[in-house]
Amino acid sequence: MKKLRIAQIAPLWFSIPPEKYGGIERIISYLTEELVKRGHEVTLFASGDSKTKAKLMSVVNQGLISRGVPWHDWWWNNLNYSIAFEMAKNFDIIHSHWTPSGIYFQRFVKTPVLHTFHNIPKGDDHRWKILENFRDSNVVFVSKSERKNSEVKFKRSFVVYNAADLNQFKFNEKGGGHLIWIARVSPIKGIETAIKVAKKLGGMKILLAGQLQPMMEEYFKTKIKPQLSSKIRYVGEISQKELSDFYGSAKCLLYPIEWEEPFGLVMVESQACGTPVIAFDRGSAREVIKNGKTGFVVKNIGEMIGTVKKIDQIKREDCRAWVEKKFTIERMVSDYEKAYYQIIRGGS
Repeated sequence: MKKLRIAQIAPLWFSIPPEKYGGIERIISYLTEELVKRGHEVTLFASGDSKTKAKLMSVVNQGLISRGVPWHDWWWNNLNYSIAFEMAKNFDIIHSHWTPSGIYFQRFVKTPVLHTFHNIPKGDDHRWKILENFRDSNVVFVSKSERKNSEVKFKRSFVVYNAADLNQFKFNEKGGGHLIWIARVSPIKGIETAIKVAKKLGGMKILLAGQLQPMMEEYFKTKIKPQLSSKIRYVGEISQKELSDFYGSAKCLLYPIEWEEPFGLVMVESQACGTPVIAFDRGSAREVIKNGKTGFVVKNIGEMIGTVKKIDQIKREDCRAWVEKKFTIERMVSDYEKAYYQIIRGGS
């Protein structure tokens, strides 16, 4: 196969890779660096504080969140997309990682475009009405569940699972005696349920980690902070270097999500460190966890409590082996390469 000229367009909220929060940004970094390693000519459109071996194109010198730009402000991201698409003739394929802008630009260029849906609108969200106009798009879903939940059937769609860097997430064969929960602080991520499980298990110690965004500060102040104690601790947002120890030193990860999460990268990262996961049966949980082998997929809080009590039945080495089989960077990038070549052969 000939080497490709590939544009990777990232959202500008955080650097590539992110210092802390940013699952999408981490996946973009894994993909970009491995493509460069394989000999492709890659141009990454991202914030100027990004670190990459690809050619970096930036319209801002640092991630927008650190500059105080709110999530709903798309002006800089739109500029990022416009510049990438102006250069379309320089690429064999354009890979967009944030749908709203890229999907509008694609019809103005001859270069084929691929969109990864790291998230899709929920239910009857009005954005599906917009996407109905772009059924001719080439789309990657990050799980079979996400593709099933899509309200639009696209021209060509693929499922490519996200990945973990096994060099960064070290296997811990012993684990520990406490529970963990890690995600963006939000009701839909199940933080209150995780606390409730720990309490019902006789006050079992649980460490809560994750980014607290400004719009969630009142929620945290009224719903979470009053429950914190010496056994229920919020440790804040932790860095990439700290993640491996955070996961590996735990007994298990609780992930009682309250929505159809497209993937859930923390579940993979935890298993990579040998720590089993107990998650609600929502979104991709049954695809990411090998039920009964690397953790448990449960229906309610009662089942979650029951499976914590028997979590020692799970062999930590099985968790690591599962990730090595299903969720490596090499596997993910090979799947993306196959999609690129198929799209290019079929045109836009």
